[in-house]
Amino acid sequence: MAVVKATDSDIALLARLLRAEAEGEGVQGMLLVGNVGINRIRANCSDFKGLRTIPQMVYQPHAFEATIHGYFYQRAREKEKRLARRSINGESFWPAKYSLWYFKPPGGCPSTWYDQPLVARYKSHCFYEPTAETCQNVYNTF
Repeated sequence: MAVVKATDSDIALLARLLRAEAEGEGVQGMLLVGNVGINRIRANCSDFKGLRTIPQMVYQPHAFEATIHGYFYQRAREKEKRLARRSINGESFWPAKYSLWYFKPPGGCPSTWYDQPLVARYKSHCFYEPTAETCQNVYNTF
C-alpha cells in the first residue's frame, strides 16, 4: 500500500531520480535515495515543509543535482520503476530510514550536514537524519 500518492508518471519520475542519483550504488543505493525522497514528502518539516507530491519533491530547487543533467531526462526503465514502487510503498532501509539528506562528498563524511547528524555512509553517499527537535514528524510517519 502506497505511503504517498503516485501516478504512473510520478513512479517514472522517481525512477529516473533513483537512477540518476545512485545507479552506481546498486539496488540498495537507489532504494536509499527513494527513502530520502519519500521521507521529505511525509515528514513535512525543515526545508521540506509543504512538499506533498513526488514532482514537488524531485523538482524542489537545489534538492537534487541530478535534475540538471541530461541523464536524468532519459526514459525510466522497468528495473528502476520497480524500485520506485518499493519506496512509494514504504519500504525503508538503514541508514535512510529517517534521513532527509544525503550527499556524495569527495572524501570522508562530515559529522553534520545542514546541522543534522551523520547516520552512516553507504558506498559513496553520506546520510543525515534530523534531530527530534528539528523534525519530530519524520519519526512519527513510519
